Amino acid sequence: MSYKAKPVPCFRVVSGRNAYETIYSSIDTVIETVKGAYRAHEQKNTVNPDSYFLYFPNRERDRIIALPAHIEEPGRSITGIKWIASFPDNLSRGIPRASATLILNDPSTGYPLACLEASVISAARTAASAVLGALWLNGHSRFAPRLGIVGTGFIARYIVEFFLRTGWRFEELHLNDMDADSAEAFALRFGQSVGCVKKHASATDLARTADLIVFTTSASSPYVTDPAALSHNPLVLHVSLRDLSPEVILSAHNVVDDVDHCLKANTSLHLAHQQTGRRDFVGWTLPAILCGAPAPDRSRPIIFSPFGMGILDLAVGSYVLDATVRNGSATEIPDFFYDLTRV
Repeated sequence: MSYKAKPVPCFRVVSGRNAYETIYSSIDTVIETVKGAYRAHEQKNTVNPDSYFLYFPNRERDRIIALPAHIEEPGRSITGIKWIASFPDNLSRGIPRASATLILNDPSTGYPLACLEASVISAARTAASAVLGALWLNGHSRFAPRLGIVGTGFIARYIVEFFLRTGWRFEELHLNDMDADSAEAFALRFGQSVGCVKKHASATDLARTADLIVFTTSASSPYVTDPAALSHNPLVLHVSLRDLSPEVILSAHNVVDDVDHCLKANTSLHLAHQQTGRRDFVGWTLPAILCGAPAPDRSRPIIFSPFGMGILDLAVGSYVLDATVRNGSATEIPDFFYDLTRV
């Protein structure tokens, strides 16, 4: 019996540098890509299972998370998984807390197509999600008088850069971080772009002042507990998910990316759900708003808590892969698949 020769799958690697250069040369496209993934999710054209957490004995703070996902639309099918590690002690080593890789698979054969350095992709999709949410929840205005950042690290840097590079304007930048050196470096980086920088000793003090507040910490339990801190009805981007007490959550209009995902893993929303036995305090999802549903009004604080969906990594990663293949910066690995003879 004779067998026809079959095409050998091609495997590529995309470095963090090439991912970074691709993303920062096309931030508007990255944001539109994230918007498209959210809309696909609302239209039920995605598969986004629960994240899988790998914990280690006697190392409560370290974890590695697997986020498998799939997007299926006419003319587009993307499958893959992000594998992202969070080791907080890396900060004392002078490197970021998180590292990540993204594997994309061929939708027809299942063979892996590429491995992409994904800490940049993960940060970019997080920033795109935050900026997208801010725009649609701020009445499509790109202005907030006072921007507050709680946690002046890697993710916060991407979010502020995405804000500034997409035309947002701020009169003041308010900062809070347990690491004074980190806050100072952040102030030096962005102070000239904003003009006025103020540092706060506590997150609650900052929250009382800012109009647009971004939480990007590694907190594992709530520490902002007074709903009165948000009595001026700011817009809050609760990216780190565990900073606000159930009482603060219940005092606000709550927007998420996916209700089921956000009501687990001891997020602030999950704690509120456990405390009340209800979930009706989550009244909106960003994917629905992007598809035409009304946004919440400003009669209460608006808290956007994006859990961080694997479909966003896939969408941005697929865009980066296509762009780097076109410009020749993706590295093909010869013989990555070697013994492909079935008989």
